[in-house]
Amino acid sequence: MHDDDEGLARDLPRLMGRRGVVLSLLGLGLGGYALAQALPPSDSEANVFGTGADGGQCLKTPAETNGPYPADGSNSREGQVVDVLKQQSVMRDDIRTSFGDLDGAAEGIPLELEIALISVDGCKPLGGHAIYLWHADAEGRYSLYDLPERNYLRGVVLTDASGVARVTTIVPGCYDGRWPHIHFEVFASAEAAVAGGALLTSQMALPEATCREAYADARYPASLRNLDRTSLDGDNVFGDNTPEQVAQQLLTMTRTATGYAAKVTVGLG
Repeated sequence: MHDDDEGLARDLPRLMGRRGVVLSLLGLGLGGYALAQALPPSDSEANVFGTGADGGQCLKTPAETNGPYPADGSNSREGQVVDVLKQQSVMRDDIRTSFGDLDGAAEGIPLELEIALISVDGCKPLGGHAIYLWHADAEGRYSLYDLPERNYLRGVVLTDASGVARVTTIVPGCYDGRWPHIHFEVFASAEAAVAGGALLTSQMALPEATCREAYADARYPASLRNLDRTSLDGDNVFGDNTPEQVAQQLLTMTRTATGYAAKVTVGLG
């Protein structure tokens, strides 16, 4: 497996130069994102909720396991450390294809994902942060592990001045034993992603109704059967969270002309 130590660091000057101009033009705000509203927290919840200027409360996204297939330098395959964060071109806003020395594209229903990153302290948008995302393909397989010659459905995106990051991917398949989900790690910057040390490692959940609709597609041969054998409440990752936390982790999804659009708010605290 090719592993370029310059990788993401080498890509930064070109990408940040272009993005810097874009960021100065954007004033999008977080208006399309519903922050968690709740009664004043109890003492046991004081470390979970933050209060914004309007008195509304922002929910801290719970930390979750990165699972067995992160490819972030924290584990290995066949005795070799797997770390896409040190590979060239990992920073990209369309993660459906492989990159670097690998090839191949992931088949599936297109998904346009928007992530609003906020600080729980004051509900403020966090621009300039890096988010590394990865998830299973339509058949429930992970690149670089189940599919060693593919590295698709992995990539790093930056939040803009309004704290929003956008990425094009596919609807993840459902594999046996887990609710459909997307893994992610948040870093203070793209440079921090190269160095390691995530501010948050967590997961996003997909809504059941959308999954059932999407999994009627022939490219998801086993997903509906696997979905029938699990539940969001019984999932070994999401199942022990509060209803408010699960609502925070659940994507809001709508149909588009080509697939689906999804939004989620991630709270750091």
